[in-house]
Amino acid sequence: MHTPPIPVQITFLHLDPSEAVESRIREKAQKLGNVASTIQSCSVTLEQRHRHHQGPQFHVSISVNLPGHTLVANREPEENPANTDVYVALRDAFSAMRRQLQALSQQQQGLVKHHAEKPHGHITEISPDKTHGRIESVDGHWLYFHRNSLIGAELDALTEGTPVYFVEEMGEEGPQASSVYPAGKHHITL
Repeated sequence: MHTPPIPVQITFLHLDPSEAVESRIREKAQKLGNVASTIQSCSVTLEQRHRHHQGPQFHVSISVNLPGHTLVANREPEENPANTDVYVALRDAFSAMRRQLQALSQQQQGLVKHHAEKPHGHITEISPDKTHGRIESVDGHWLYFHRNSLIGAELDALTEGTPVYFVEEMGEEGPQASSVYPAGKHHITL
């Protein structure tokens, strides 16, 4: 079955549009259709930021619309010094979006049912600017998470102490949660 092309809107901020970069963005956006065939649209903003000592860095924001869901993946230059390369910044942002789409797809297909077997814990810290926080797992270790890792909730609506399930991965500065699911009324009590 052939997946119809995904409409892609591309915005360049503080840099000249590039056919090569635009082509790469469109190619990566279409590949997201292999993960979620119900994508209605994809919007990508690529912004060049100048740092005094490091040279230009790239901020990438991807927004994907699906029936009933809007997923957003941001890659801040501060998160990865390699984001001085526009293609690395794009790769990282599209990888983050692919993980979110996979997690949402699994959740919708009922593959994420046995939460008792999934790693879980609770939010212990939320940054004042509401961009990230920390989770303490039930076995006592700490994980960083970014607001874009949340599935089914916004960080603004959560508080310290909120029970969560998560998918753990190793980040550049240690363990982090790549997908975070707040425990709702239909889940087990932690």
